[in-house]
Amino acid sequence: MPTLTRRNLLKASAVAGAYGVGFGIAGKFAGKAAAAEPLTLKTAKIEASLADGGKTRNVLTYGDAGMPPVVRMKKGEPFAARLINGIDDPTTIHWHGIRLPNAMDGVPFLTQPYVYTGDHFDYAFTPPDAGTFWYHPHCNTLEQMGHGMTGVIVVENPKDPAFDSEVVLNLRDWRLGGEGQFIAQFRPRDAAKSGTYGTVRTANWQQEPQYDAPSGGLVRLRIAITDVTRIYSFRMDGAEATVIAIDGNPVPQRFPLDLLQLGPGQRLELAVRMPDSEGAVVKLEDIKGTNPKVLATLRAVGASLKRDVRDLALLEDNPVQKADLGSATHIPLILSSTAENTADNSICGSLGYSFWAINKVPWPGDTPDPMAPLAELKLGKSYVIDMENVTPHSHPIHLHGMSFTVLSSSTRQVQPFVSDTYLIQPDEKVQLAFVADNPGDWLLHCHIIEHQKTGMTSYVRVA
Repeated sequence: MPTLTRRNLLKASAVAGAYGVGFGIAGKFAGKAAAAEPLTLKTAKIEASLADGGKTRNVLTYGDAGMPPVVRMKKGEPFAARLINGIDDPTTIHWHGIRLPNAMDGVPFLTQPYVYTGDHFDYAFTPPDAGTFWYHPHCNTLEQMGHGMTGVIVVENPKDPAFDSEVVLNLRDWRLGGEGQFIAQFRPRDAAKSGTYGTVRTANWQQEPQYDAPSGGLVRLRIAITDVTRIYSFRMDGAEATVIAIDGNPVPQRFPLDLLQLGPGQRLELAVRMPDSEGAVVKLEDIKGTNPKVLATLRAVGASLKRDVRDLALLEDNPVQKADLGSATHIPLILSSTAENTADNSICGSLGYSFWAINKVPWPGDTPDPMAPLAELKLGKSYVIDMENVTPHSHPIHLHGMSFTVLSSSTRQVQPFVSDTYLIQPDEKVQLAFVADNPGDWLLHCHIIEHQKTGMTSYVRVA
């Protein structure tokens, strides 16, 4: 195996860029993305009204003002975007959950070079899957994401059933202190536990926003947890809510929303049947912890449409290959704490500590010279990740570039749903099956960013 260094990674990225998106990429992930009209996403530092008491300075976003835009794509159609960096730090964009060519994945030194201040980078790909996804930097992530650079992606499918309304929610915390200004993004003692929580909680950069929806109608509620730390336990008060998709993929069997727990990086789609009475209010709540929180509300307006969720057609499955379990190779993956001190001063934002490890090896994050891959996988072969969490904390583990199917859990019954992020509980063992159908180096990490940056990161190589 050739040595993986900063120099040859940058050289590989430059070659891939020179030959276009399809260079070295096989099959459905190459697509015809170059034909799309590019969307411009320019990073900026702004002031924003996030809390009572004045505007918050040094908020980071994509665009001229306010929350990053909801980016809409269409399943199977080319998409292109130009990232222009208007902030002081280098940055990239990772398209979380979308199966795309490796050169478009947005991980510095693993798939592309930094985008420095004043520079740009062109992303182009064809999303093979419909659903709810999101985008964020993979560079100095705790600071850039913590200050606002997280946006929602909706990949539309023309075959989707008809809803009467759609509401998209971007859920995230902010670490704000006196006069609504930023305070330190993390505390080491918290990073070594469940992570450092924000002090102001928002949906779409607002505290408890309200949206109108037709009385008696069906609302497609798309929720993305773009926070750097918080795990949510969702509950709906005042209306029937049915889970129709998790992490961009339809659930095998729909079920009523009842204290569903999801973590950073995960997405949820609900079919909400609004009350028949005009003016009735529906509350989306997070009841995890000792302080339940109303995240957002829906208000019924107009005469009742008298819709029935049982008449709602099923979402079309995404074209994710199913693993051949009979021939699959098993990959052991143990999540643990670590006593090793291997943290470096990374250009891309290491926190300077090592608290966590995968298979007893801590990795501080986006380092100039990443270690060897967790596993080297053969293109087209089936694999099962045997993941065990021996820590007393939950970890949302995210795999770039591919989707897996949840097979089993040692702690509870699970549906065989398709996902890219799994929230593993303390002392849980889980099996995740996938086909290594996308060539390249793909990051695998905890999406509690402090855990990622203090060791719970690795990658797999598909060739």
